[in-house]
Amino acid sequence: MKILMFGRGVIGAVYGWALERAGHHVEFYVRPGRAAAYGDAIDLDLLDARRRPWGKRVTEKWPVRYRESLEPDHDFDLIVLSVQHYNFAEATAFLGPRVGGATVLVFNNLWVDPLTAIDHLPTEQVAWGFPGAGGGFGDDGVLRAALLPTVFLGTLDRPPTAREQAVRGLFRAAGLRVRENSDFRGWLAIHFVQNAGLHTQSLRLGSLSTMTRGDVREAILAVRELLPLVEARGVELRRHRADLLPFTAPVWLAAPAVAWLLARFPPMRRVTTAHANPEELRAICRDTLAEARRLGVKVPRLEAAEPYFTDSHRALK
Repeated sequence: MKILMFGRGVIGAVYGWALERAGHHVEFYVRPGRAAAYGDAIDLDLLDARRRPWGKRVTEKWPVRYRESLEPDHDFDLIVLSVQHYNFAEATAFLGPRVGGATVLVFNNLWVDPLTAIDHLPTEQVAWGFPGAGGGFGDDGVLRAALLPTVFLGTLDRPPTAREQAVRGLFRAAGLRVRENSDFRGWLAIHFVQNAGLHTQSLRLGSLSTMTRGDVREAILAVRELLPLVEARGVELRRHRADLLPFTAPVWLAAPAVAWLLARFPPMRRVTTAHANPEELRAICRDTLAEARRLGVKVPRLEAAEPYFTDSHRALK
């Protein structure tokens, strides 16, 4: 399969590497002038947990292919779109007239309604997913990341199309497990507020990896306060009970488990320590709080954390 990763972000790089290793042709679309700045390889320090729970460390200089233009008559089979949620509208406006015959995998955090988000894209060519990977590019240019064994794929209350089935087969053939959800609209909303709740603490501390059990307890309670917001947006929480269990189980049980996972489990620790885009985390919290205020939902813990994700807080620093 011929695959285009839209941008050279962490997710595109990690999955581009895995898919190329699985025998596919992978290229990266980057803005004009970026290819020369990036160089012809990515310095990779990856913890690959597809086959070993604790991960296998991979360090290499991975040669990559860039392109700075995209014409509608291209021959890519799949375009993987994974950008910060606040850049998504700009990315889809650019990509819309250039999709051609490709399937577009929306591999993205989203807070707006998914169908509204893809207004510029041909709906019948879109597949929905979310990565199980994370990390960041360091100041030295090295990508330090972890590739977890599962990817999250779903539909908007209908069976998967042939294009979506092909995406599922692609990931499985690359050694990844696929976790399905038929209410991916709800799944994305829940994931977004889970991030907001966790980052009420991580932004205060500087990292998820330094959270104590007490910090994790507060983060879990912040997520619980945000669940009525998700319900106010029309999500049926009962359809997502398994995903919500870490946040709905007794706090005395959940907090130690989540704290251990974030701080001690090597793949997750790599994700939490290497994440290098605090603005993304601040934007998640800001947008969640704005929606809560719009809908009149009380979220006291997120409101208390507001100084950590506002412009005034950054100015003080």
